[in-house]
Amino acid sequence: MKIRGETLLDYPTIAEVNTLGFKGENEARLIEKIRISDRYIPELSLVAEIDGRVIGHILYSYIDLVDEDTFQVLGLAPIAVHPQFHNQGIGSALINASLEIANTRKEAIVIVLGYPSFYTRFGFVPSVDYQIESPFPVPDDVFMVKTLQSYDKKYKGKVIYPPAFDGC
Repeated sequence: MKIRGETLLDYPTIAEVNTLGFKGENEARLIEKIRISDRYIPELSLVAEIDGRVIGHILYSYIDLVDEDTFQVLGLAPIAVHPQFHNQGIGSALINASLEIANTRKEAIVIVLGYPSFYTRFGFVPSVDYQIESPFPVPDDVFMVKTLQSYDKKYKGKVIYPPAFDGC
């Protein structure tokens, strides 16, 4: 398996992987909206491929963390693996590779809404542990944060998702 940055030629397959993985087109539309926004981070849109076939994708974009100051922090969404390749460590490999890149970029934190049983393996904890509030009512354990090497206690407040997330 190879993990690399996405290219323009990957876009249709990435859309297919997300549509199959999530059983709907919302995530594929979200990716398209993020790509044309000022929150898109090309270095943090990665694909996993086997024998030249894209079978997984992960995307981070900037979201806002608002308190006395407003900070741009990383939002992880979405991550998808083609259903034929589930439970083979591909999602984990994408997360590990992307977190390394995020640290290299000196990002401070990553925010994710997802399954605690999956994300806690990578060091994600409930965001409330860091005084970070979800923008919508969800159980504390599913709105999570992972601090990176550049984390500072100033990163707290309420998460605000950019317009690309509207309707997704």
